[in-house]
Parts: sequence; structure tokens; C-alpha cells
Amino acid sequence: MLFLKILDEKDQELELIRENYNSVIPEKFQWRTWATDPEGITGDELLSFIDHPTDGLFAHLKQLQSTKAPKRAAIVREVFDGLNNYMKSGFAMRKVINQLNGFDFNNSEDRHIFGTIYESILIELRDAGNKGEYYTPRAITQLMTQMTAPKLGETVLDPAAGTGGFLSAAIDYVRDKSEKTLSNEATLQQSITGWEYKPVAYVLGLTNLILHGIDVPDYHYQDSLKVEYNGIGPKQQVNCILANPPFGAGIADGVETNFPASFRCKESADLFVILMIQLLKANGRCAIVLPDGCITGDGYKERIREKLLADCNLHTIVHLPQSTFHPATVSTNLLFFTKGSPTKEIWYYEHRLPAGQKSDSNTKVIQFDEFAPMIEWWDKREENEVACKVKVEDLKDGFDLDVKNPTSSEVEETLSVKKCLSELRKSLGKVETALKAVETEYTGK
Repeated sequence: MLFLKILDEKDQELELIRENYNSVIPEKFQWRTWATDPEGITGDELLSFIDHPTDGLFAHLKQLQSTKAPKRAAIVREVFDGLNNYMKSGFAMRKVINQLNGFDFNNSEDRHIFGTIYESILIELRDAGNKGEYYTPRAITQLMTQMTAPKLGETVLDPAAGTGGFLSAAIDYVRDKSEKTLSNEATLQQSITGWEYKPVAYVLGLTNLILHGIDVPDYHYQDSLKVEYNGIGPKQQVNCILANPPFGAGIADGVETNFPASFRCKESADLFVILMIQLLKANGRCAIVLPDGCITGDGYKERIREKLLADCNLHTIVHLPQSTFHPATVSTNLLFFTKGSPTKEIWYYEHRLPAGQKSDSNTKVIQFDEFAPMIEWWDKREENEVACKVKVEDLKDGFDLDVKNPTSSEVEETLSVKKCLSELRKSLGKVETALKAVETEYTGK
């Protein structure tokens, strides 16, 4: 319903600003025709209009064709292919439709309402326990986009696009930094690409991009890990990658054989790292969310990190609080790197929760303004309690990237505890020696 309403409102907007523009959806099935009248069709009549096997809404949209805008028609067709209506009450459906009609998504204020609906859907998806599906807070997508700074004309890809959060952030960023001309907008329209393999997330992402003014989103329902690794050449490579790949999620059988033998594994996030390195152009930039499990460990994990450090300049790692992706309690990191030259040193920055806050939660989601100190530090880097610099040759064996700031008060506290334990062990050793001496003397007597 969201997709159809937003598509129709964008069609109406384009009809006003473009000469001879016509919607790809036949008039009978346009949202404005059958849905906008609050006293319109309802009950069994509404269900028949939607579900009729030959003349219903779904039946027509699954076979939609257009000679004038074949790509836009193909998007609608792809969305409805395999889709079914599970609402069995036409009266309940009319109530939902009337609620949606209270919003004008071409109005900037009401457009924010979509964000609220969208976030609530994401929370429901997340809480449903779908393995590997932890959606990225908007503050994180905004930060990673701003630090990567995509420019007009640069290609931006999210190969694990989910609901399009990174891509919509990139669209907003580029528009904000560019002169508003038809030529610049046309360039932007051709610069944004996303791949997503979960059907609900795919439709939400597609809707999100249409809402952000992308007429024909380059957004594909596909498994990124099945993209032929050795077939990725200059034409397939991009300038910027922004992503939060699924971690802890299973992969399809045999997918790992798509990758070089030394990197083959069953962990999706690790395979995405190798894929992203291959997808970047020379001097291409990437910002990616990774759990602690990907920046440490041996075997194939070590070989993946070695390739990352050899092929790219991994210039910054930001440690996030453990509760950032609530309700998951996974320690995560933001990695920023540029392809083309090896890493010589890595800056580490520890983002801490606001004073007095113990964790992020449903009611206390991480906010963008919390990153103000880090953004100020970014271009004028100095070591301090939350930031330190490590040379590659000083990393622990196996290119272990899990580095703690030696100047951090938390690290000092840990070192202090270790020192106390060491002293205690020495004292216990002396006690043990004394006890043995007493035992020997007693036994002798």
C-alpha cells in the first residue's frame, strides 16, 4: 500500500513538471482512482478488485508493460511478482487505506511521517528475530555517508542495501552539496545502486528511493554474494560503498566457491569484505559496519584482513557501544578505507554513550549529534583518551585489528587490575612456599 500510494504521488508530481508524462499504471489501478475516496469501494468489492485472478489489481501489476517507460513498469512488475494479499477483510483494508490517505508524501513535513511508519516496520522486522537482520540507525548511516563524502558524478553502491538507508542518506548528502540543476539531478539519478536479497526489505528500500525522488531506482532483488567475483571489472566497479552487511547469517549452499579459495567461508560479513574490495575502483572509498568477530580471529579471517590492509588504506576504525544495534548486544565497529595503497597506520576512535546513559534502547536510539566531537576531531586528528594511532607493524600477530586505546581511562583501569592480580599471584606464591615449609617441618617431626 505504501509503495502504490507513494508511486502514485510521485507520478502526479512528475505529471505537473514534465510535459507528456504518463503513469505506467493504467488509470483504473492508480491509487488516486480507487483508493482516495474515504467512502469508496470496501468490503468484498474491495477484496475482489484487488484479488480477482484475471482482472484484479495484483493480476494486472504482475504483468505490467509500458512502451514509454519500460524500466519503471519493470520495477512495479518485480515488486508484485510472487506477492499475495493476506488481508481477508475488505473493511479493515479500507480503514488502513483511509489512514494512509491522511498523508501527502509530496509534502516535506508529511514525508517525515513515512520515516516514522518505516522505522516502526523495521523494529517489527528486527524484533521478529530474523537472523542477521539488524537495521542501521539513521545516525550511523548519516555519519558514515558524511565521512565518506560522495560527490556528484561518483557512483555509490550498497551491496547489502536492506531498506535503502545508506542510499537515501547518500542522495540527501549529494543534493545538499550540489547546485540544484536538471543536469545535476539527472547525473545523481544514474549514480545510486543497491542490491538486496530479503523480499520485504527490498520493497521497503525501493519505496524509500522512490520517495527520495529516484524515478527509476537502480535497485535489484539479488544475492550480492552470487555476483561473479572474477567477472567484476572496471565497468562494474564504483567510487563509494556504504554498507552494513548481514553478520551471523547463513549463506546459500556453494556461494563461497564464488570467491578465491583462501577466503572461502560460511560467514556472510567476511565474504562481503572481500566482495567490496573487488567492487571498488582505484581510490574508491568504503565505509562498512563490522562486528568484533570480523576484525579478529585466525585462519581465513586473518587472510581477509591481510588483503584488506595490503590492497587498501584502512585509515579509521570507530568502536561503537555494544548496545548500538539494540536488542543485539554485539560489539560493532565502523571501518573506513580507500582502495589503492596499503595501510601504514590506523586511527582508532572510541565513541562513548552520552554521560549518564548506560545503553542505547528502543527509547534511547543513538543520535547524530552524539558524533559532534568525533566529526570535529576527524580533520584535526590528535591522540587523546578516545583516540589513538597504531602502525601496521605494531598490530598483534595475525593482523588483529581489535586494538584498545592505551591512554583510555578504561584501559588504565584494566591495566591497574592486571597489575594488582600480578602482585596477588606473587603474594600467593610466597604463601604457598611458606605453607610447604611448615608442612615439611611438621611432617619431619
